Amino acid sequence: MNSRLTSPRALVIALASAGVIGAVGAGAYTSARAVSAPTTNATAAAPAAMVTLPDFSTITSRDGPAVVNISVTGTMKASDDEAAEMQGIDPEDPMFQFFRRFQGQINPRGQQQQQRDVPVRAQGSGFIVDPSGIIITNAHVVKDAKEVTVKLTDRREFRAKVLGADAKTDIAVLKIDAKSLPVLALGNTKDLKVGEWVLAIGSPFGFENTVTAGVVSAKGRSLPDDSYVPFIQTDVAVNPGNSGGPLLNTRGEVVGINSQIYSRSGGYQGVSFAIPIDVAIQVKDQIVATGKATHGRLGVAVQEVNQAFADSFKLDKPEGALVSNIEKGGPGDKAGLKAGDVIRKVDGQAIVSSGDLPAVIGQQAPGKKVALEVWRQGERKELQAKLGDASDKPAKVAKADADVGQGKLGLALRQLQPQEKRQASVENGLLIEDVGGPSAQAGVQAGDVLLAINGTPAQSVEQVREVVAKATNKSVALLIQRGEDKIFVPVRIG
Repeated sequence: MNSRLTSPRALVIALASAGVIGAVGAGAYTSARAVSAPTTNATAAAPAAMVTLPDFSTITSRDGPAVVNISVTGTMKASDDEAAEMQGIDPEDPMFQFFRRFQGQINPRGQQQQQRDVPVRAQGSGFIVDPSGIIITNAHVVKDAKEVTVKLTDRREFRAKVLGADAKTDIAVLKIDAKSLPVLALGNTKDLKVGEWVLAIGSPFGFENTVTAGVVSAKGRSLPDDSYVPFIQTDVAVNPGNSGGPLLNTRGEVVGINSQIYSRSGGYQGVSFAIPIDVAIQVKDQIVATGKATHGRLGVAVQEVNQAFADSFKLDKPEGALVSNIEKGGPGDKAGLKAGDVIRKVDGQAIVSSGDLPAVIGQQAPGKKVALEVWRQGERKELQAKLGDASDKPAKVAKADADVGQGKLGLALRQLQPQEKRQASVENGLLIEDVGGPSAQAGVQAGDVLLAINGTPAQSVEQVREVVAKATNKSVALLIQRGEDKIFVPVRIG
């Protein structure tokens, strides 16, 4: 929003003068007149429609009382140095989590640091979805909590019970002993449009019932640590303390739960992420009914399909989830999936990026049968998979190397010895003894095992040469094994 425009009327006049055409949204100002564009060749243009801003004050006064402030106290194990470092650091600050990861490390003097209980205090936000006192917030807000206090806008405070928390979607459900509480109306994330106005209500840095606004920047974002959630990206100002608060549309309906920010400073830098309300309600209903949430699991590792992979597998466009590894005996293995398959659809829902797959599968119930459309050796195939339970073993998402080189393959290969095959737990493959040229630039390393090239198992050096010679595209896809991990690497050969 331009700070020089001091009123909605000023914005209407400015946009209308520029010939911008738009529509009046729900809850918008309407006290503006249409402005006609200049005429050309004596033909009058149609009147320009009014362009206005939503009235956020109405939404705030009506729906603000259903947003709550959450205070958490608890303890955690930390070393002496960590405890000293964390004094004064907000538990929602990214650096707080950074220090937590290094419990038990050796200090600069070479001595093992002692672990001790350190008090944890955190603040977050939440919102009421049932008049009997059911509240939704983020799981990370109440993590390690021994006591949770909920404060309403009328200044009443309640001790809250954590009914359950789901780390995979970062959703937690609280219950307070109260009646006839105000609640928020729930929207539909599917109806949310990129560019649509939204606002957040929460407690950034402890400042209760703070309102910030912006637009939806993107939908269906996949983040590395939260692949079960297709996040809503916005430019709404969200800071530590906003976590768990609602993201509302211009009708005052909750469309998301503010959860994360992308920041190099620890504070807001213009990129915020919210959990779709559809996902949150599905998890909430499970927690209220059973105390926990379950998620489906396919049992495959997938990676992104870039243009080089699309060329190698003869795909019309770089979309889908490339299967690089399959859990032996898992749901994907039983369904007939193979390394090199590109999953394009699940129950008719398109899989555009690799992150879409775990998000779609994770929202299904364990035991459900799903239809998979896969691309294999230049052909479409239909498979049926019965999903497992994600709590048994988490899904794994690998990232493809983005950079590829040019020229010849640049690999020195030899047959694996029987003992090497046993150590690597493979039946076929070639040991990569030396790497140069485009393969080295693509990230292939000496000691890797080449399992397949363009989906064809690598059984001999001569076979690899034939596949490269017959490749009609400018890249080939190498399936390599490094330690226990398997991943496809695209390599430019021309």
